[in-house]
Amino acid sequence: MKIPIELTVSILDCALQAGEEILKVYDLPDFQTAFKNDRSPLTLADLASNKVINEFLRKTPYPIISEENKQIDYATRKTWETCWLVDPLDGTKEFIKKNGEFTVNIALCKKGKPILGVIYVPAVKELYFGNVTNQKAYKIKIKDNHITTADLFSERNRIYPKISISPRIRVVGSRSHMTQETITYVESLKKNGEDIEVVSKGSSLKFCLVAEGKADVYPRFAPTMEWDTAAGHAICKAVGLKVTDQETGQELRYNKENLLNPHFLVTI
Repeated sequence: MKIPIELTVSILDCALQAGEEILKVYDLPDFQTAFKNDRSPLTLADLASNKVINEFLRKTPYPIISEENKQIDYATRKTWETCWLVDPLDGTKEFIKKNGEFTVNIALCKKGKPILGVIYVPAVKELYFGNVTNQKAYKIKIKDNHITTADLFSERNRIYPKISISPRIRVVGSRSHMTQETITYVESLKKNGEDIEVVSKGSSLKFCLVAEGKADVYPRFAPTMEWDTAAGHAICKAVGLKVTDQETGQELRYNKENLLNPHFLVTI
């Protein structure tokens, strides 16, 4: 499926607009936090971002799966060949902590596989996106909330995973969700004689670290939902990385009956 340049540019602009809505709340001296049934936090920023993204995506031919939308029954979803997966504010815990490590995630998936991924980091105005169909991904520093086609597809903005052999393996760990399974995985690498450095990061930025060569592997042995991972998966896949389901040994899949992801591993 060839993704029109115009659609890509529009989605990126949509992510920037959503990020601006998030920052309006982020910059308040205080804001209220509610909790959903699963005890995950919800702020006005989640809802404002979701509103912006849905208003745009509803103009496209593809249906939407978003964390903040009412979930659609699988009997309907399974008929969708192509759909959007959205997390309007990934890393709400990081947002509440005000550490800047939160993102806007938008992905387009076809037949259960991500083909386009956009991750915007409003606090530092950095935009990542990857197109799996042309195997390219980029990182752009946004100025004045404006992007140009020339900037988007400039070779100077392309990102690549680390390919050189190094004596140290940099393992990405979650800022807020480090589990015993992940700790055990890191310890297993140490037992193999590897020199390990754990790099902590919040939200979908963990995918970005591996995609741009600032980390080597990302083990996610804790619960995530499809909207948490689809955009990062697309960016990593666009630069040749693997995102592997630890139950099946196959690529992580999307628009499943159960939107909860299995444990997975991001590697070269």
